[in-house]
Amino acid sequence: MSHFAISASTTPLVVALHRGAKQWSALFPSFRRSARFGSSLFANCSRSRLQLRFFASAKNGRNGGVAEEISQAEKAPTNFAWRDSKKPRVCILGGGFGGLYTALRLESLEWAEDKRPQIILVDQSERFVFKPMLYELLSGEVDEWEIAPRFSDLLANTSVQFFQDRVKCLHPSDHWGMNGSKESSCGGTVHLESGLLIEYDWLVLALGAEAKLDVVPGAAEFAIPFSTLEDARKVNNKLTTLERKTFGKDFQISVAVVGCGYSGVELAATLAERLQNRGIVRAINVETTICPSATPGNREAALKVLSSRKVELLLGYFVRCIRKLSESESSVTLAVVDENCIEVAPDFEKYILELQPAERGMQSKIIEADLVLWTVGTKPPLPQLEPSDVPFVIPLNARGQAETDETLRVKGHPRIFALGDSSALRDSNGRILPATAQVAFQQADFTGWNLWAAINGRPLLPFRFQNLGEMMTLGRNDAAISPSFVEGLTLEGPIGHTARKIAYLIRLPTDEHRLKVGISWFTKSAIDSVSMLQSTLYKVLSGS
Repeated sequence: MSHFAISASTTPLVVALHRGAKQWSALFPSFRRSARFGSSLFANCSRSRLQLRFFASAKNGRNGGVAEEISQAEKAPTNFAWRDSKKPRVCILGGGFGGLYTALRLESLEWAEDKRPQIILVDQSERFVFKPMLYELLSGEVDEWEIAPRFSDLLANTSVQFFQDRVKCLHPSDHWGMNGSKESSCGGTVHLESGLLIEYDWLVLALGAEAKLDVVPGAAEFAIPFSTLEDARKVNNKLTTLERKTFGKDFQISVAVVGCGYSGVELAATLAERLQNRGIVRAINVETTICPSATPGNREAALKVLSSRKVELLLGYFVRCIRKLSESESSVTLAVVDENCIEVAPDFEKYILELQPAERGMQSKIIEADLVLWTVGTKPPLPQLEPSDVPFVIPLNARGQAETDETLRVKGHPRIFALGDSSALRDSNGRILPATAQVAFQQADFTGWNLWAAINGRPLLPFRFQNLGEMMTLGRNDAAISPSFVEGLTLEGPIGHTARKIAYLIRLPTDEHRLKVGISWFTKSAIDSVSMLQSTLYKVLSGS
């Protein structure tokens, strides 16, 4: 189960660059027309960022740098031609749980022929990623195709058009004016990095969030986040390299996991199981406990597993900075294997984490690590998607999430829906709903229905979140589940592991994909069972 803490901020540097860009607009009017789009999660292409690259090209003396930047800026965007100009046009930005499942929900509903919407789904990746099971890629329990199928395969039997592209800017035209609603022939336009301009009637913001690494010096350079398929690949490749370099040597791989929320704990448990006695995992958390928002049963199960795998918990500490171990600081670690053999530590980069205590009475710490993983903080892209000439069109909270009403429509924008990490919806107690896969699943169902209702002129339904419980993986054949419908019950170990996989199998996007993955998992389980039985019989026969 993935939990995300959302936060975002606007730096003075970006504001200054935006102001500086106005001077260039006076000199190059076409530059303003085509380069006024804000940067995004998918692309750094704001007017100011283009200006920054302009100077860099001139300074570095690249051939034709200035002319190339100006020609790119003057390039006119291409309008996307919808198949039917009379049918509703729905553009969905983001292909995660919120975006993809909204598209599939729209496809499953009954429509009058003249009301059936045309749907475009835009995502920067060619694959949908079932993020709660990224940890199983590190343990080798699942194959990549099982939890990261291609959008083209998932949408093959639907009318949804998929574009692998990056968002540059949003230009909504449905916002409420001072004296009532502002009428428009369409809901607005979306500008993509490829130059494509998509005019829409209805827009769905499901862009998710990206890792926020700029809060600690050195984190962006030396730490690896764990929220995308690319992150999982990078971590697995780095671990594989470390395992190969240390194979047969008396040397332990050191891994530091920053953050002990659900993601950090799941990652620490998975890595500790993979490394076993060949490595040590340290988990760092500013809180004095792990998973502070988890149910007591899940927290206790996680603590038990982490303790059994000798994960070192550094609680009550925050990371002050991360830096690479310098040559002057490095020391060769010698381990005497026997009287005549000395083992030398492999030659690869090491990192230093300086830890500061969050409370008085504790000493600062400095730890070394071969691999630093970051699971703290995320930021949504919406603050960077606004047009620079008309900022603050979409109402955002301090975290950079779109403020929505209870029907999941963005406040002041009757034609824009927002869900998942991109939205800020409060529950009955006034708390913003957590950025979890479970919330996004349920919001996608409501968003699809409310789009149907809006297009057909029917009343929209208010979203009500139903907490079904919490799940977390703790390694191969180990998990913890606390269902909400049985108070105090926690399923642990192999039973919890099986229940979790079944729950996620049911949640996979399409029937066809569920069937393929179900067969694959059943086959693997059968092979593992036969192998375990053979091993047991061999031990019994050998003992006799």
